[in-house]
Amino acid sequence: MTKQIIATPNAPAAIGTYSQAVKAGNTVYLSGQIGLDAATMQMVDGFEAQTVRVFENLKAVAEASGGALADAVKLNIYLTDLANFAKVNEVMARYFSEPFPARAAVGVKELPRGALVEADAILVIG
Repeated sequence: MTKQIIATPNAPAAIGTYSQAVKAGNTVYLSGQIGLDAATMQMVDGFEAQTVRVFENLKAVAEASGGALADAVKLNIYLTDLANFAKVNEVMARYFSEPFPARAAVGVKELPRGALVEADAILVIG
């Protein structure tokens, strides 16, 4: 099985030694996305705006892989404040419908660039 590196200008460029996503067979591993605007590489303001941007970034990378967020089988969400858990659910409902992917939500001390939320995903296409 070969692996294919996925990259798109519609999501922030990697800010470290990683790829936006890697496709292996029909499985796509999307790297974590934070609330960076792809055009400016600046963090958007506020928790809800960052969460929307996270899902928009994941959506862009999913589409660049030939898939969609509907192909997600697993999400990991990292929050610097678990009090925002309900807001994550509210925003996530704008991007996913039943049957929902499996998911973990983890409280963390801090995230890159001072982000308030980060998420990664695994897609299975086809």
